[in-house]
Amino acid sequence: MKWLKRLLIALVLLLVAALALPFLIPLDSCIPQIEKEVSARLKEPVTIKSIRLNALPLPHVTIRGVTIGKTDDTRLGKVTVTPELMSLLASTKVIKRIEVDSLVLRRKAIDKIPAWTKSETATPPQQPPQMRIESIRFKAALVDFGKARFGPFDARVNLDSKGAPEDAAIATRDGKLKVLIKPDKAKYLFDVSARSWTLPFGPALVFDELIIKGEATTNDARLGKVSARLYGGTATGKATIDWRKGLRLKGNLDIRRVELQQVATLLSPGTHVSGKLDARPVFSASAASANQLMHALRLGTPFNVQNGVLGGVDIHKAATSLIKQGTSGGETRFDQLSGHLVMERGSYHFTQLKIASGALAADGNVNISRTKELSGRINAQVKLAGTSANVPLDVGGTLAAPLLYPTAGFIAGAAAGTAILGPGLGTTVGAKIGGWVENVFGKKGGNKPKH
Repeated sequence: MKWLKRLLIALVLLLVAALALPFLIPLDSCIPQIEKEVSARLKEPVTIKSIRLNALPLPHVTIRGVTIGKTDDTRLGKVTVTPELMSLLASTKVIKRIEVDSLVLRRKAIDKIPAWTKSETATPPQQPPQMRIESIRFKAALVDFGKARFGPFDARVNLDSKGAPEDAAIATRDGKLKVLIKPDKAKYLFDVSARSWTLPFGPALVFDELIIKGEATTNDARLGKVSARLYGGTATGKATIDWRKGLRLKGNLDIRRVELQQVATLLSPGTHVSGKLDARPVFSASAASANQLMHALRLGTPFNVQNGVLGGVDIHKAATSLIKQGTSGGETRFDQLSGHLVMERGSYHFTQLKIASGALAADGNVNISRTKELSGRINAQVKLAGTSANVPLDVGGTLAAPLLYPTAGFIAGAAAGTAILGPGLGTTVGAKIGGWVENVFGKKGGNKPKH
């Protein structure tokens, strides 16, 4: 009976070879027609490098080198399509799985996705679909926004018998970010969790932990719960994003005990300030596209910083040295720094500023322009010749090299007092008069004086 066994094995091998042979034949001759049909559907040029049928481990089609768009806005390294064999004889063909390796999606392609997915003619409800897909998977995908990137990440989408999503999951390949999505009637519930994750767009903030829970529709997304631990503190809040006409963003946060030293540098390079921050920002933005959203951001918040250092300027020295040309460099240590901030289109406006420390009290307003130029007025309460005096200081220079100037009225008063009453008392009395006159009649905006 051994000869029968060997014969059966030989016959099985011949049968497998015969069945596998058609699946090993390249289908490159079909590429032009497929490119033409897909290009017409997407209204974008589509190119394909190769198509091949394979038998093992299950019969499937492999498509390599797919590009979409005149400037390769979308690239797919390899697409594997695995059908349900028995369904090929039925009216509805079933694709068990589509796997996409090395997808690269650029910003221009993202803007075109709504047009790609829009159906030109609706399928009659009574007509069964000609094809149904059960699962779509992405491996090592990358979304390229130009100045920022998200990925590489893996993703999967499971579809029900009607072709609607049952659930979806996204995870970065380093395991730092995970997103779960599940449909709920007309909306989608999503759950985001991250650890030691760096924000891929805007300022490169690093989150020790980030949790976002919300819901989305085809028109907008609502982030009902945002909770984060970062830079030794916490941030909680909520936000909404709408993309029906352009992009609109609004929301609010409650920030507690966040160390400012690294955050300030990320938000505004050249800023040197430390201390524990408490703030309650309210923010909004409206832009035509995602890459314009951060530039259009408007944020307003009261703030309070405890036990910190303001680098690049020594307010006490500037107020007591009475140097007409202004002073720069050094630092100002404070017990408390508070006020209100409005950030809009790259500029910063600090109002109601109050600085308190053992040797200094100050208040005022400071502006930082989009070009990082400084302007404003600081009123410093210091001791001159053994008595207390209020010294008004104009703010000038740049964020990288700030300058503080005693105002012209204050300098003139100090000089006149010295001439009449002599140094010491005369300087102090004159300075007080000059400072009082300057504060009542001077420019509160605090322009840089001309010397």
